[in-house]
Amino acid sequence: MVDAPQIPRGRARYITPDGEQALRKELTYLWKEKRPEVTQSVREAAAQGDRSENAEYIYGKKQLREIDRRIRFLTKRLDELTVVTRTPDDTGRVYFGAWVTVENEAGEEQRYRLVGPDEFDLSKGYLSVDAPLARALLGKRCDDEVTVRTPDGIVRWEITDIHYDPIQATEQHPGNT
Repeated sequence: MVDAPQIPRGRARYITPDGEQALRKELTYLWKEKRPEVTQSVREAAAQGDRSENAEYIYGKKQLREIDRRIRFLTKRLDELTVVTRTPDDTGRVYFGAWVTVENEAGEEQRYRLVGPDEFDLSKGYLSVDAPLARALLGKRCDDEVTVRTPDGIVRWEITDIHYDPIQATEQHPGNT
C-alpha cells in the first residue's frame, strides 16, 4: 500500500483491487454485451427506412455515443490508475484503504473507508481520498483530532479507530504496486 500521507491535489490515481475489478467488469459489460445489443437495434432501426425521422435509430445512435464515451473514459482511467495491493507498514496511521472511525463533538460516530474517487459510495461508508474529511485524516493516528470546514460550519472529529482489511489476492494487471 502507498504509505505517503499526502495524495496530490486533483483526482487521485489510486484504487482498491475491488474498485479496479468493478471498473473492469463495467468495461467488459459495455464492450461485450451492451454495445453489440445497441448496435443490433440501430441496424434494425436503420433497415426500416428514413433515418432522419426514425426515433429508434436516432435514440440508438445517441446510446452508442454515450457507451463509446464511457468505454473511452474507462479504458483511459484504468491505464492511469495504481491499484493499491498491500497494507502500509505503519497500520497505526490513516492511509489509503484504511477503515477509520471518527466521532464528532456530539458523540456521533461515523465509519469510513478511504478509497479512490472512482469507487466512493457513502451508502457503503466509502469516502473518496479527495474529500476534505479524508484529506484531513491522512497520516493521522487514533485519538488525533481533525477539523473540517463544511457548508454548516467547522466540524471537529476525533479518530477513535483505524484498521485495514486484509488485501485479497487478485489478478495482477500492469501498474499494480
